[in-house]
Amino acid sequence: MSDDADRRHMRRAIELARAQLGRTGENPAVGCVVVSEGEAVAEAATADGGRPHAEEQALAQAGERARGAAVFVTLEPCGERSNGTASCSERLVSAGVARVVFACGNPHGLSAGRGPARLGDAGLRLERDFLQDEAAFLYADR
Repeated sequence: MSDDADRRHMRRAIELARAQLGRTGENPAVGCVVVSEGEAVAEAATADGGRPHAEEQALAQAGERARGAAVFVTLEPCGERSNGTASCSERLVSAGVARVVFACGNPHGLSAGRGPARLGDAGLRLERDFLQDEAAFLYADR
């Protein structure tokens, strides 16, 4: 994928998250775009009230097209869920995605590097801080 395409997909994820600011309760507004063979095949943002998470919804939309795909997400995928269900990082690994690109780290105790560590351990290509300066406003108040 080209740098221009990567920027376009991440900027779309940022737009999705921006539209949910103030609507996700205690959870951050996150945008996610799943890209297969250069084409966006699914996109989502954290739902009203904070559940389901953006990655969870986008992976469900993508179905089998998520296998081998690249995922662009505005915040690092969670490593654990407070409600005990599968975390976003677990879902990404299970879906068989090949690459995860995220804009901002997440200092929350259930995240804070756990998700990216799981993704890296599973052999996914991981790119951190991509367009972080453009997405930082989403998490400035957290």
